[in-house]
Amino acid sequence: MRAHQPSFRYSNELPMLDLNFVRNNLPLVEKKLRERGLDPAEVLRDFHEVDQQRRHAITDAETIKARRNRASEEIAKLKKSGGDGSALIAETKELREQIQEREKVAADLETRLQQILAGLPNLPNEGVPVGKTAEDNVEVRRWGAPPKFDFAAKPHWELGEQLGVLDLERAAKLSGARFAVYWDLGARLERALANFMLDVHTREHGYTEVLPPYLVNSDSMYGTGQLPKFASDLFRVPHGEKELWLIPTAEVPVTNLYRDEVLDSSQLPVSLTAYTPCFRSEAGSYGKDVRGIIRQHQFQKVELVKFCRPEDSYQQLEKLTRDAEQILQKLGLHYRVVALCTADLGFSSAKTYDIEVWLPGQQLFREISSCSNFEAFQARRANIRYRPEGKNKTEFVHTLNGSGLAIGRTWVAIVENYQQPDGSILIPEALRPYMGAERITARKF
Repeated sequence: MRAHQPSFRYSNELPMLDLNFVRNNLPLVEKKLRERGLDPAEVLRDFHEVDQQRRHAITDAETIKARRNRASEEIAKLKKSGGDGSALIAETKELREQIQEREKVAADLETRLQQILAGLPNLPNEGVPVGKTAEDNVEVRRWGAPPKFDFAAKPHWELGEQLGVLDLERAAKLSGARFAVYWDLGARLERALANFMLDVHTREHGYTEVLPPYLVNSDSMYGTGQLPKFASDLFRVPHGEKELWLIPTAEVPVTNLYRDEVLDSSQLPVSLTAYTPCFRSEAGSYGKDVRGIIRQHQFQKVELVKFCRPEDSYQQLEKLTRDAEQILQKLGLHYRVVALCTADLGFSSAKTYDIEVWLPGQQLFREISSCSNFEAFQARRANIRYRPEGKNKTEFVHTLNGSGLAIGRTWVAIVENYQQPDGSILIPEALRPYMGAERITARKF
């Protein structure tokens, strides 16, 4: 973990990952891909060659159209003068077929270009620390201190089982591995956390609550960057002739609420929060975090999503991150904030802060929120625009999101940080009005 570096700034030169930007800034794109730890040749593939072939096909089609237009004018003159235009008519027919053939070639090449662009990740913001692994992430700040116990702290899976509030065995019987059943005060703690987080974000931080669908279409998954690259991480649900997807996070439906819409500048920033279950196949995570409820196929989360003007997005990212942090502060949980390096950034992110909470039962920090600025990346894919004041031309908004917080991991943090010598769990004062209890004790079967 590296030392803190200066704050990041918005650059209006980097997020424009459209065809023209990539074409005109290919060396820069290749450099940023290498900073992400990617091989530009694998990501961009034959972009340059396909782009040139497409442009040549379009030029050929336009040249042939000009020839056809001249021939059509000659035909009109011959008809007017009583001449024979049959040869020119045959030529225009042949030219029309050539035009159709070149336009089809151009369209096929355009499809290939769009497929390449769809797999191109966002470019890291200019101030993101360059690194090769998570070890190069930069710690920004810490809050609080770890609890001091005069006994050996236990992990949440032991405490939950002993108290009878966390049942992984019956969950496996119902659904398989990486699922959980919560009982009694364990279930109430999940519900209390959701209500507490929503109340703080709506009443104190000014977010508007949204309850979106938990199944979305492929366009929505594409808009936020999950498709096509991460299909294997998702749960697909066949639905007649179409297919739907279980949401991996509320970021997907909430961001896509404004897909193909133009927002008025006076509306911005728009700040939304949503409580939903989240579903992830966890492809590629086999063998990781197999104990407890750290990495689940289904978990609940309160999400924060923002839409704002480009010049405001990094200020809004700081605010969003602080909003998420305040939940942990109110719960009295020790945590740190980490700026992710280029190699650790998510596919759609230009800059990300991870908030990591301390888990004494495991003696480590664990991510509990990831707060990201996507700049115009998602807005371009989902076609979310705004009309700046005094201008007729629309521009893409910037989108941001973060967990506010992941409820299951907050549950874990409370159980491990507030464990008592007798194995009971003390409830943080801020949660007691929501719990109707001061302590979780062993459930009576």
